[in-house]
Amino acid sequence: MRKRLLNILFWSVISAAFIGPGTITTAAKAGAEFGFSLLWALLFSTIACLVLQEAAARLSILSGKSLGNAIAEHYKNKKGGWLIFVLVIGAIILGSAAYQTGNLLGAAEGIRIFINIPTIVLVLIIGLIAFIALLFPGLKIIARMLGFLVVLMGIAFLYTAITIKPDITNVVHGVLVTSFPEGSGLLLLGLVGTTVVPYNLFLGSGIADKKQSLVEMRWGISVAIILGGIISMAVLITGTAVNNEFSFLALGRVLGGKMGSTAVWLFGFGLFAAGFSSAVTAPLASAITAKDIFEKPGEKRWQPHGLYYKLTWMFVLFTGLGFGMAGFKPIPAIITAQALNGLILPFVSIFLWVAINDRKLVHQKLNSIWSNLLFGLVVWVSLLLGSWNILRLIVNMNTTSTGITYIMVILLGINLVFTLLVWFLLIRKQRMK
Repeated sequence: MRKRLLNILFWSVISAAFIGPGTITTAAKAGAEFGFSLLWALLFSTIACLVLQEAAARLSILSGKSLGNAIAEHYKNKKGGWLIFVLVIGAIILGSAAYQTGNLLGAAEGIRIFINIPTIVLVLIIGLIAFIALLFPGLKIIARMLGFLVVLMGIAFLYTAITIKPDITNVVHGVLVTSFPEGSGLLLLGLVGTTVVPYNLFLGSGIADKKQSLVEMRWGISVAIILGGIISMAVLITGTAVNNEFSFLALGRVLGGKMGSTAVWLFGFGLFAAGFSSAVTAPLASAITAKDIFEKPGEKRWQPHGLYYKLTWMFVLFTGLGFGMAGFKPIPAIITAQALNGLILPFVSIFLWVAINDRKLVHQKLNSIWSNLLFGLVVWVSLLLGSWNILRLIVNMNTTSTGITYIMVILLGINLVFTLLVWFLLIRKQRMK
C-alpha cells in the first residue's frame, strides 16, 4: 500500500502541472457561461491525458529514452529531419510561452484578490522571482512546496461542487452528451489544451522511472490523472454558481459562501501558488525538451548550467513576462493561451503516436489495436476542435445554421480521413517489420 501511495504521489506532478490558473479560469468560465454542457470536454480531456501520458511514460520505460530523445533518434538521419526538430521544439516553446503568460497573470490575480496592486507590477515581481528560482536550482523547492496550497484549493472546489447540490441529471447529461453551444469554441479548445498540456508529455516521459514496471506506472498515472480530471470537473461545476459577470473575485465569493471567508483566502493564495509553481515548471520543461532533442554526447552547453539550456528557459520565461505585462485582460489572455496549447496538441500527439509504434524503440510491446484506436480518437477530436476555431477566425461564421452544419460535416470528414491515414500507415509499418 505504501509503495502504491508513493507511486501516486510521484505521478501527481502531471495532474499538479495542469491544475493551474489555466484550468481554474477555463473550467470555471465554461461553467459560468454554459452550465454543465461542456463537462463532456473535460471527460474527453482526462481520457486523452491518460492515453497520451501513459504512452509517453511507457515509451521511456521500454526504450530508456525520453520522448525528445526518441524523436531525435527517429528523425536524425532522415531527409528533412532538422525541420521536424525545429517544428517540434518550436511548438513546445511557443505553447510553453503562451502557458507562461497565463501562469504569471493567474498568479498576479491571486494576489489581487487581497491587494489592489497593478497587474503589470505583480507580473514583473513574480516573473523576477521565478527567474531567481530557475537560476538557482536549490530554490525550486519553493515552487514544489506551494503545491500543497494547490491541493488544498482543489479540495475546496470539490467540497463546494458537492455542497451547491447540482442537479445530478444535468451533470450526467453534460458528461455523457457532446454539445457545441454557440460561442463555446475557444473554451472547448481551451479545456483540452489546459488538461492535456503538450509540454507535459515531454515532462512525463522525462521523469519516468526506468526501473518501474508498466503495471506500477499505469496504476500511479491513472489515479493521479483521474483525480486531476475530477478536480477540473469540480471547478466547472463550482463555476455554474457564479451568477454575475465571471471574475476571480466572483469565483472566490462562491467558495466563501459555502466554506466561509477562509476559503476566499485559500482560493487567492492557491491561485497564486498554482501560477507561480507552473511559472517555474513551464520554462524548465521547455529547456529539458530542447536538451533531449538537440543535445550531443558530452555537449556541456545543454547541461542544466549550460548556455543553451539557460537560454531556452529564459526565452520562455521572458516571452511570457513580456505578454503578461502587455496589458491584456487576464481572463481572456489565460483562456487564449490554453486554446493555443489545444491547437498544438494534435501535432505533438502524432509524433508520440509514431514513436510508441516504432519497433526499434519499444521492441515487441507496440501499441495494441485498441490503444491505436484511442490515439486516433484523441488526434481526431483535437484536430476537429482546432480546425473549427481556426476556420472561425478566417471565415465569417454569421451564416445559416444549415451552412454551419455543412461546414462541421466537412471538417469531420477531412479530419477523420487524415487520422485514418495516419492510423493505416502506422499499422502497415508494424506489419512490415
